[in-house]
Amino acid sequence: MAGTTADLIIAGARVHTMVEGDVHTGPRSIAIAGGRVLAVGEADAIAAAFRGENTQIDDATGSTVTPGLIDAHLHPIQGVELCQGADLGGVRDLRELREALAAEAARVRNSGGSAWVRAWNLDYAVFDGAQLTSRFVDDAVGDLPAMVFFFDFHTAVASTEALRLSGITGARDFEDTSEIVVDAEGSPTGELREDSAYQPVLDIAPKPSRDETLAAARATFAKMRRSGLTGGTIMDGNSETLDLLEALDSSGMGLPVRIVSAMDVKPSYTAEQRAAIAAQRDRAGNRWRGGVIKLYADGVIDTGAGWLYEADADGDGLNGFWPNTEDFQAAVREFAEAGFQIATHAIGDRAVGETITAYEAVGSISRSGVPHRIEHLETLDPRDVARLAATGITSSMQMPHLQWRIADGSDEWARRLGPERASRAWAAGTVLRAGAPLALGSDWPIADLDARVGLAWAMLRRAPGDVDGFVYEPEERLTAAQALHGYTRGAALAQGDDDLGIIRAGARADLAVWAEDPLQASGDDLATLPVRATYLDGLHTSHAE
Repeated sequence: MAGTTADLIIAGARVHTMVEGDVHTGPRSIAIAGGRVLAVGEADAIAAAFRGENTQIDDATGSTVTPGLIDAHLHPIQGVELCQGADLGGVRDLRELREALAAEAARVRNSGGSAWVRAWNLDYAVFDGAQLTSRFVDDAVGDLPAMVFFFDFHTAVASTEALRLSGITGARDFEDTSEIVVDAEGSPTGELREDSAYQPVLDIAPKPSRDETLAAARATFAKMRRSGLTGGTIMDGNSETLDLLEALDSSGMGLPVRIVSAMDVKPSYTAEQRAAIAAQRDRAGNRWRGGVIKLYADGVIDTGAGWLYEADADGDGLNGFWPNTEDFQAAVREFAEAGFQIATHAIGDRAVGETITAYEAVGSISRSGVPHRIEHLETLDPRDVARLAATGITSSMQMPHLQWRIADGSDEWARRLGPERASRAWAAGTVLRAGAPLALGSDWPIADLDARVGLAWAMLRRAPGDVDGFVYEPEERLTAAQALHGYTRGAALAQGDDDLGIIRAGARADLAVWAEDPLQASGDDLATLPVRATYLDGLHTSHAE
């Protein structure tokens, strides 16, 4: 690109290009034109080669520039519908739960709006082994319809009135392992496991309007930029998601970040529904695209729905999300042959192993040259770590999920797995040492959207700021460079974008400008390290702390 005049030169910053072997620590400049990087180099050389009469110079002296961060797994649009009402993230016991729900019920009654009580982000530990039933909700909200989601959105508890309004009177057969939990008499307890079970309640509950959804999604995307994120992969999409992205991107403001959206495929989908999804493979806009299929191999460990090689402590965990494994494998084949990249939710060790097997049968690299990927991988069998490395399948992990654990192993996740399998938790270090690709993300709204918090959890494996806090599996901690790679180059390659997550000639000029060097900061400091600005396609947005 010699001879090209730069639109912009970012001058005087330390630059971490994420190019392998580039360890330059002195100040450098970045020349940008047409939304792409022209060159990185010494200030005088860049100015001589690319500065023109109209070149804008942004002085970044004292700052550090990295590629813009990419969240490999998040739910910014689905989260608008699910994150309604009270945030129960601070609730620690049943008394606090009752108080929080009662307060939300009082607010609803006085608001003059919807009569529904909604809440989310509840920790399983609040119940301390007690059965999840409507009684806990009814005691707080009375005769109001209510729906309470746990932090992972795989389980909900509905009030008696919500069950009545939605017509849930007993168990139902689903084409996946979703379950309406019933008592000995066959009456619903109120616990609803997985999407198919709680969807009847969501169907009748008030929903945000399209305009409200667009506004909330745009606000979430804008918030991403403040922690250095310039992109992400949505892991719950459908045709409506693509419609919303198209609307946001075609507006005068455009999308604030670059988005890849997977489309959900579930066991209940008919041939016609699958064909309609396949027909949208190539939908794309200026800053968004599809081309990814999201499948589920299992549910979550906490309710016994994670798929394990050996049963958990309660005898659960021996079933995958698809009642017939051959049907899961057929879905992988169908969409891989249609040219999609496949991303599969797999939390239990067998879910991971069976997903690898399904990918091996069709080729671990998609027809577009992008490795298929596995999401979560919360506990791994050592034999499958070797298989991940051999196949090149991407492991997409969300390290902030460690926050739901309890140091003594009494949390439901660790109790069910037992010490040996729990010791293989979120084995990011093991995956990297084996030579397998790793991408990192938040799973927002399940965990904090702030990428700096995700980087800190990857480095510390404890709560950032709690210097005396318990460290989970310290041998799995990542270095600052490894964590940054997972949020930049690793996440970019996971979604098939060779020109993102890196600063080199020809790459997109998606950048983050840090007040200090994130590779020199401790994990605790990194969690709050100011991001002064981001650039998307070379366009600058300042972020005041």
